[in-house]
Amino acid sequence: MSARDPLSEYNRKRDFKKTREPAGKRATSDTGNRFIVQKHDATRLHWDLRLEADGVLKSWAVTKGPSPDPEIKRLAVRTEDHPLSYAEFEGTIPKGEYGGGTVMLWDKGTWAPVEGKSWKDIDKGHLHFTVQGERMNGEWILIRLKPRPGEKRENWLLRKIDDEYAAEGDPLVEHALTSVLTGRTMAEIEADADGAHSLKGKKGKAFAAEMAKAAEHNAGAAKGARAPAKSRRKAAQGKPPAFRPLQLATLVDSVPAGNRWMHEIKFDGYRALIAVAGEQVRVWTRNGKDWTEKFAPLVEAFAALDLPPCLIDGEIVAHGPDGNPSFSALQAVLKRGHGSQGVKDKLSFHAFDLLEAGGEDLAKLGNIERKERLEALLKAAQPPIHVADHVIGAGEKLYAAMCNAGQEGIIAKAIDAPYRGTRTKSWVKVKCTRRQEFVIIGWKKSSARGRPFSSLLLAQNEGGTLTYKGNVGTGFTLDSMADLAARFAKLESKTPAAEVERAAARGVTWLKPKLVAEVAFAEFTADGNVRHGSFLGLRGDKPAAAVTPEKPQPAPDAEPPAEVSNRDRVIFPESGQTKGELADYYAAIAPLMLPFAARRPISLVRCPQGRAKKCFFQKHDSGSFGPHVHHVPITEKDGGAEDYLYVEDAPGLVACVQMGTIEFHGWGARSDAVEQPDRMVFDLDPDEGLDFDDVKSAAKDIHDRLSDIGLASYAMLSGGKGVHVVVPLSTGHSWEAHKDFSKRFAEALSMAEPERFVATMSKAKRKGKIFIDWLRNQRGATAVMPYSARAREGAPVAVPIAWDELKGFAHAHPYSISDGKALLKRAEGKALAGWGFAEQPLPAI
Repeated sequence: MSARDPLSEYNRKRDFKKTREPAGKRATSDTGNRFIVQKHDATRLHWDLRLEADGVLKSWAVTKGPSPDPEIKRLAVRTEDHPLSYAEFEGTIPKGEYGGGTVMLWDKGTWAPVEGKSWKDIDKGHLHFTVQGERMNGEWILIRLKPRPGEKRENWLLRKIDDEYAAEGDPLVEHALTSVLTGRTMAEIEADADGAHSLKGKKGKAFAAEMAKAAEHNAGAAKGARAPAKSRRKAAQGKPPAFRPLQLATLVDSVPAGNRWMHEIKFDGYRALIAVAGEQVRVWTRNGKDWTEKFAPLVEAFAALDLPPCLIDGEIVAHGPDGNPSFSALQAVLKRGHGSQGVKDKLSFHAFDLLEAGGEDLAKLGNIERKERLEALLKAAQPPIHVADHVIGAGEKLYAAMCNAGQEGIIAKAIDAPYRGTRTKSWVKVKCTRRQEFVIIGWKKSSARGRPFSSLLLAQNEGGTLTYKGNVGTGFTLDSMADLAARFAKLESKTPAAEVERAAARGVTWLKPKLVAEVAFAEFTADGNVRHGSFLGLRGDKPAAAVTPEKPQPAPDAEPPAEVSNRDRVIFPESGQTKGELADYYAAIAPLMLPFAARRPISLVRCPQGRAKKCFFQKHDSGSFGPHVHHVPITEKDGGAEDYLYVEDAPGLVACVQMGTIEFHGWGARSDAVEQPDRMVFDLDPDEGLDFDDVKSAAKDIHDRLSDIGLASYAMLSGGKGVHVVVPLSTGHSWEAHKDFSKRFAEALSMAEPERFVATMSKAKRKGKIFIDWLRNQRGATAVMPYSARAREGAPVAVPIAWDELKGFAHAHPYSISDGKALLKRAEGKALAGWGFAEQPLPAI
C-alpha cells in the first residue's frame, strides 16, 4: 500500500475502459466515517468490508462473511484502498477484469474506532472499532496475522466482540440475502443487462454524470417488478392487526415438571401487545389501552424492522442499578420521559409470543411452534428488541437461578397448548417473592418532616366488594411520595371505599378507589392483611375493578409416562432398543418435533414386529389409532375424498408408536390448508460410490444458490445417508407453482454441473452423482419430519443442524433415539433458534 497515494494500487489493477467501477480519487464523505460491506461473487464468493479513513475506503475481503458470533473468527484478506465513489457501487464487473463478477451493496452505515484508538492502528496490525449499519452493529476487531515465509498478501482475522449485538452462528450471512440499496438478490443484479455503465475516457463532470446515471438506474431497479423486500412488503401489508385479549397465567405454588413444559423468565415490567405493519406500529396494554406515544423508542425500533403485519406479545421493561428488570425503574423512565434515560434503565421489549403473522392467525398453533415462528420473524432484531429465551423441562433450575438473581420468577407454558385470551392453566407463573396489585383507598398522615404520608391503605375486590387488605409504609422515594400526594389531592373522598376497622381507620384521609399499586410482601396474616409490605409502583395499565387476590394453586401434574403396551418388545434388533424406549423418545422430543409435525397430514412407517420385519407406509386410518390421532378429509385425484392422519400433541405421537410406528413423514402443507404449500424440501441422495463429503459440499452449494435468489434455507441430517435442504415458504402459491419451482431449480443445477447432479430418478443416470430429489414437493408427497426416528440400524433420527455445523459431521446419522436429552439441550442454542421458519414468498425463476 503506497503511503503517498493509497489509490495507486487500485488504479493500477483496473482497466477503466472496460470496467463499470469508478476511477479512484481521494475524497471525504459528509461524515468522514462511512462503513460499507459489498457481497462480491468474483473468483469465489466473499464480503468486502470497507471503512472510510484518510480520504479512502480501507478494504478487506472477508471469506464466508462477517459473523456476529464471538467464537467465529473469519479470515479477512487486506486489499488495496478503494475510492469513496465506490461506496454505492452495485452491479457487475466484466469477466477478465480484476474483481470481475457480481457486486451487491450488502450493508452500509458508519464506523468509529473505540475510545482511545485511531484508524492509524491499522498500520500496527490491529483495529478495534464499532459499526452502526443496517446489518452489522456493535464492537468488532481486526487483527493482522504474522505472515508466513513468501506470503505476499496481508491476512487478518475479523471477530465480533461479545456485546448486546452478538449472536450464535451465522444469522447475518444466512438471512441477509438482498441488497440494502435496491433490495435485489445476487441473481437479479447479475441478470440486470441494463445496468452496465461504461466509464471509458470519462473524467470530472462526465464521470460524475455517469455515476448519477448509475444511481438513477439502481433507484429504478428498486421500484421495478422485483422491488426490495421492504418495498414489496409495504405494498401488500395493509394495517397493523387489531388488539385481542391476552392470555394470562395462573399463579401456582411450584414449578410444573416434565418436557411438556417450556419455561421463560417472568419479567418485571408492563405487559404489551405490539401490532406492526411496516412502519406502522401500535403498542397496546394488557387491557387494550393505546400507549404507543409512551414508548416512542420501542416504536421506532419496530418500525425500522419493516415487519409484515404481525401481532407480538411481550413485556416492556427497564433495568435497575443491579441490571435486573425493575418495575420501579420503568416507572421512573415513564415519568421523566425518554430524553434523559441512562444506559442502565433504558426501555427494552422482550417478545415471547406471536399471535398473528402475514394475515395468518397463529393462536391455534401450540406454544412452542408460535415461539419458533417468533424467533424466525425477529431474527434480525437488535436491542432494544429481544426474543425471550426459554428452556424445555428443567424449570426448577431456571426458577432457582431467577430467585438467586433477585428476579421475579418464571412462567411455564404447555408446549402444545393454543393461545387463549383468558387466564388458563396452560400458562402458569411461579413467583420468587409475593407481589400483587392492590387498590389504594386511603392514606395516613406522617409525623416525619418532609413526608406527606406515613402509609397507604390497600384493598382488593373479593366477590364484587372491595375488601381491606392492610397497609404499606415502605418502598417510597421522595419523588414517588410527591407524585402520589399530588394524585391524592384530586381523589379525596368523605367515605371509605371499603369497610375498615375503627383502629385502622383513625387519622385516614379516604380516597376514591382509582389508583392501583403493586406491592411486594412477605405473606398474608391470619386476618388477610399484607405483612412486611413494600411499595413498588403504580400500575396505569390495569383498572381498579380488575384487582383481585391471587391465591397460588397446585402446579399442574407432570406429564404422564408414555403409555404403550409391550414396552420391552425389541424394535431395533442390532442395538436392542425397545418399543418403550422409542415411545419415551417421542414423548421427550415432542417440544422440538411438534412445530413441524403437528397439524400436518402425515404418512407413517409402521413396523409392528420391529424394523427388521415387515414395514409399510400408512396414511389413512379407520379409527384404530385412538382419540389422540386425528383425521382430515383430502380430495384425491379421482375426485373422491379420503381421511388422512395428523397429530397435534405428544400423546398423538405416542399413540402412533403404540400402533408400531417408527417414522413420521409429513406433507408440505398444514392439515387446515392442504392446498397451500409452505415447506419445500430438496433431498440430496448420493449414489453408492460417493462419500458424505460430496453430499455436504452439494448441500452447501444448494444453500448458496438459494441465497442468490433470496431464499433462506436450513440443513437437516436425514438419519440415513443424505441431507435435506429445507426451504420454508409463505403460503399464497399453488401446488403446481410449488412443484414447478422445485423441478426447475433442481434441473438448472443438474444442467450447470451435470458431472455432480442429476434431477431424475433414473438409476442409470445417477451413476457417481447426487440425485436432487425435488419430487417430495408435489401435492400428496411427503418428507421425513425433523426429529423423526428412522427404521434403520441403530435407531437414528433426522436432526436439524446449523449450516456452520455441517462440515463437522462424518455422516447423516450421528444421533439416535437414545440422545433425546442431548437434542433438547443443543436446541437451546441460538444457532438453531427459529430453525425451519421464515416469512418468504416463492420467487419467480
